Amino acid sequence: MKSGRLLATLFRVALCVVAAAAAPVLAATDPSFQFTATARDFGSYFPSYLANGYFSTMTSPRGTEPNAAYMVAFMDYKPGDISRPAAIPGWSEIDYNPGGGWLNRTRLDAGIFRDYAQTLDMHDATLSTRYRFAYANKASDIEVTTFVSQASPHLAATRIAITPQFDGPVQLSFPIRLWSEHQPRFPIASMGGEEMIAAVIASGQNLDNKPVPTPDRAPVWYPGHTQVLSSGGDSKALTLQLKGKAQHGLGMAEAAAVGLPPGLSPDTVKLERTPTKLSLEITATLHKGQRYVFTKYLALSRDGWGDDEDVLALATAARTTGFDRLLADHQAAWHRLWQSDIVIDGNPAVQKAVHSDLYYLLSNSTVGTAWPMGACALTPNYAGHAFWDSDSWVFPALLLLHPDRAKPIVMFRGRTTEPARARARQHGVAGTMYPWEADPQTGVDVTPHFAYEVYREVHVNADIAIAQWQYYLATGDRDWLKTHAWPVLQGIATFWTSRVSYDKAHDRYQIHHVTSPDEAYNDVPNDSFTNAAARKALEIAVKAARVVGAKADPRWSEIASKMYIPFDEAEQRHLDFDKSVPHDKITWMGSSLVWLMYPNLDLPMSPQVRRNDFDFQLQALKSHGDDPNEMMMVMLAVGAAELGDGKAAGEWIDRNLVGFLKAPFNVRTETAANNAGYILATSAGFLQSMLYGLTGLRIEDDGLSEKYAPVLPPGWNGLTLKGVHFRGQRYDIRVERGADSKARLVRKALP
Repeated sequence: MKSGRLLATLFRVALCVVAAAAAPVLAATDPSFQFTATARDFGSYFPSYLANGYFSTMTSPRGTEPNAAYMVAFMDYKPGDISRPAAIPGWSEIDYNPGGGWLNRTRLDAGIFRDYAQTLDMHDATLSTRYRFAYANKASDIEVTTFVSQASPHLAATRIAITPQFDGPVQLSFPIRLWSEHQPRFPIASMGGEEMIAAVIASGQNLDNKPVPTPDRAPVWYPGHTQVLSSGGDSKALTLQLKGKAQHGLGMAEAAAVGLPPGLSPDTVKLERTPTKLSLEITATLHKGQRYVFTKYLALSRDGWGDDEDVLALATAARTTGFDRLLADHQAAWHRLWQSDIVIDGNPAVQKAVHSDLYYLLSNSTVGTAWPMGACALTPNYAGHAFWDSDSWVFPALLLLHPDRAKPIVMFRGRTTEPARARARQHGVAGTMYPWEADPQTGVDVTPHFAYEVYREVHVNADIAIAQWQYYLATGDRDWLKTHAWPVLQGIATFWTSRVSYDKAHDRYQIHHVTSPDEAYNDVPNDSFTNAAARKALEIAVKAARVVGAKADPRWSEIASKMYIPFDEAEQRHLDFDKSVPHDKITWMGSSLVWLMYPNLDLPMSPQVRRNDFDFQLQALKSHGDDPNEMMMVMLAVGAAELGDGKAAGEWIDRNLVGFLKAPFNVRTETAANNAGYILATSAGFLQSMLYGLTGLRIEDDGLSEKYAPVLPPGWNGLTLKGVHFRGQRYDIRVERGADSKARLVRKALP
């Protein structure tokens, strides 16, 4: 869309908002959508973020600090390092000095920031902060509101309202923060594990678990760098603009326009340009008891996303439209998203967690693109790379409620088949071999060298195939299947055909030299999850060939029918891998048997075997688990639900509220002890406990089937999936208690 068209759209949106002003307004936001921080959180404040899938800003206690910000698939490719998200110039900062000291440099103290409250409203996707800034014998009432527009994805705004309790001159600063390159940077593309740990220690850092809110993996998951190529501003027009480039990567542009309070004439306005800051510095005389509102409007673009936009024109047009109108449209867009929701009757704590997890997924999703979702959202954690998290965890959680936001994840794999083919050739196999860690822009393998052995964690290729097929089953889009998914499915099936080996003595196919999902077990034969997923991927390829009118390789069916999945006949349960491998390591999962029950895979087995597998998983977690990874923990609720045990399912759901959710905004971390935060897979897994666990629903060839009897935990009155999309129809699907107190599933078609 050209900038002129987008500007016209902005003005049309403004007119529509005015016309809709007389429409009924929504009731006060449900408390399950709100988190409020108080001064008690100052010492343990774990930042959240505001985002619209295209760019973000982190949150901070004052609401005005210089915050890190990131843009989708905008990567730094410095030689020797892995690719990593380049921190874009920080845009949400505003500073204020009433005469005794700058707001952002004054220590956080309840006596200075009085009556403090900061609310993340997830229904409106806004951050609002209020306090009385009382310092050096001067007090000012401060209100800050920030949002990243869901309606106009190139735009964001932050507004500060100041009510001084004095008469006199003040200073205000409206900067764009130009970050310096992170130091030290390690050559992670070539460093081994011990070498990396030694280098981290030598830099004065460590990778030990740290108290909240310090991120304990920051020495490795640091941000990349955006080089500013040109910058400038206009003190009369109150605008700033710059062009930059991710190191050895894509170009970007950023602009800001400042809005002043009506009737206020600044005493001075200066443009300040330094190596670390591009800013408008304003002095003005304020009067006691009057409320002054200053607004910073921000516009962003990058190569491949609005690179033909005039961001300065967008920012100034947004200023003309005004904060209230842009905010109203942004809120309306989020309200439409929340028409598809998960509603719990009877457990407010779980409801709040469900809404925060949905908020984080929706904040990082796009429509009409072919980008995956980074493992840790629009943050630098896990270097912004695409793992199986994107396909197997986030994708199913979005598919039923927001299929248009799930689609980019499967489109990404279709877009990056060429790098996957090249990687297959590199490893001496046929077809397409997708990497464990894929660059979200290029799709190439960007796994750190210290983790290079996870090239054996090849189950990712089956996970990708399963997601592709699920999208087809959920939408019925045959054209998409033929054009986009079939090349992916065919390439993956071909890969598995070349990757298996035939055991003539037992007339079965095996897969050797793999890394289990329980990753401490590396280079093992016949990992059960990998073999089961590969079998399903081959079966999918055969089905897809029939639908698109292609010829399936006859070996696909043969291999699938004879795929070996290790099983202990005496104990009547599956094994994690071959009996030849001792199951004796201390890991953060203990076992991966519960993942055989994972909704995407859902390996067929008898109820007794399912019970035995589940019991072994629990015992292994106790005897061989340490600081469990929540990706495994959230699936225990699904396993319990499949067994028909609503009480146990509820207990595991409640267990996932403890330790993993960091205050004040329910940010999920990888484990309860470590602070590797913003893990979208765990948010998505928790949602799958509701979507597929308690409901018993599965996406299968014959539709959205009730494969398992629904269950409700004790004390729950009901669970509703609102606005489910499936094959062109919309439903509300509710689990409720019947007259006999047993849970039942009720579907209601929507217009």
